[in-house]
Amino acid sequence: MRFTWPKAADGDHGGERAGDQAEGRAGDLAGHAHGGPGAGGPARPARPVRLGIGVVMGLLVAATGAGLVWLWPDRDALPERIAYLDPSAEWVYGTVARVDADPQPMIEGGELAAVFVDLPGLAEPQPIHLSPEVPAEDFSPGDRVKLMRLPAAEQTGSPYVFADFVRTWPLALLAGIFVLVVFAVARWKGLAAVVGLAASLMVVWQFLLPALITGKNPLAAGLVTASAIMFLVVYLAHGVSIKTTTALLGTFAGVAVVAMAAWWAIPATHLTPRTHEGMSQMAYLAPAVDLRGVLLCGMVLAGVGVLNDVTITQASAVWELRAAEPAATRRRLFSRGMRIGRDHIASTVYTIAFAYVGTALSLLVLVNLYDHSAADVLTFEEVAEELVRTLVASIGLVLAIPLTTAIGAALAAPPRLPAAQPPDPPPSPGRQPAPTPPPTPRAQP
Repeated sequence: MRFTWPKAADGDHGGERAGDQAEGRAGDLAGHAHGGPGAGGPARPARPVRLGIGVVMGLLVAATGAGLVWLWPDRDALPERIAYLDPSAEWVYGTVARVDADPQPMIEGGELAAVFVDLPGLAEPQPIHLSPEVPAEDFSPGDRVKLMRLPAAEQTGSPYVFADFVRTWPLALLAGIFVLVVFAVARWKGLAAVVGLAASLMVVWQFLLPALITGKNPLAAGLVTASAIMFLVVYLAHGVSIKTTTALLGTFAGVAVVAMAAWWAIPATHLTPRTHEGMSQMAYLAPAVDLRGVLLCGMVLAGVGVLNDVTITQASAVWELRAAEPAATRRRLFSRGMRIGRDHIASTVYTIAFAYVGTALSLLVLVNLYDHSAADVLTFEEVAEELVRTLVASIGLVLAIPLTTAIGAALAAPPRLPAAQPPDPPPSPGRQPAPTPPPTPRAQP
């Protein structure tokens, strides 16, 4: 069955056929030079090309390893961990026993006791203090809660103050379902991707965060972390091959574009992370941290995930196109791969935008309550930061797709001719073919 394509509708393929025919003759010669016609499926690139790719990837691995050694944080230089609780306080875990519909004050004129919690070692459920933003309606009997036991609060009727819900088991259950679904659908490849994700998060926790806290160069730390993550997730999930290496090279190119765009955009748009509540605290708790550098590093890492997605898909598309039509020229392969890539660009760009809208919806609702125009909203610090993050990631994505497609078209092996049919054997000398009898004359009427 021959794999057919619809006619191009965007007009840029009108003069493609003549070029394909001319290049096809050269490609046919290349196909003979790399194993001759008739070999099953696309062949591997020539040995010098494979060696060249191996050298490039070896240098990238060596650079990543050297960067990890150079930027590895000195644990002695890390600041002391900050105690969240007063020395006289402690964490206590309990289970909600009841929620009173008609709460009564704990002491005269004090806070209403609406939620009672069973605590270890105490026979009776204890009332707990709630902050104004946490209503009693959020609690149900059986909920596991985390409390602060503050001896100083005992004079207000109860020493127990609500801190948070215990979410360990629901999160563990959800994670377990996720792993099972991934394994059921993607089998061992999906499980390998989960392992790669876990290893990548360990790199962030053990290397990147301490490196930023101790004042290491944030751009270098971000690029080294991104490189290590890419090697882990791509090769663990997809195996070591020319195809996955093509995707990896495209991802490296896209990450470099994202880093350069973010490096220019953050100071150009005057993003000042110090205005964020968490960042303003960090300036006092860890003075060595470069706050703008943390923002830059975050943008680089945010681009890794979406770039890896599109480059893997694009490399796979190029290899499938080559397998479907082994005699296609590289130019034709690139052109057809870009038709898929353009659709991928369009869908991924608005996916990134709506992902931000979804995560920042509460902020956007709050901003919409005030008398601001849409243009003013886009320039707010919090919105502008995410807008810059979205734009730099999209720029890297758009440029990574043609780069990945071009690399894939060059490395997906030279075009091959269809298998040549052997000529018919000559007739045996001892047996001559029977002469064809003359046609029978037709009778004249």
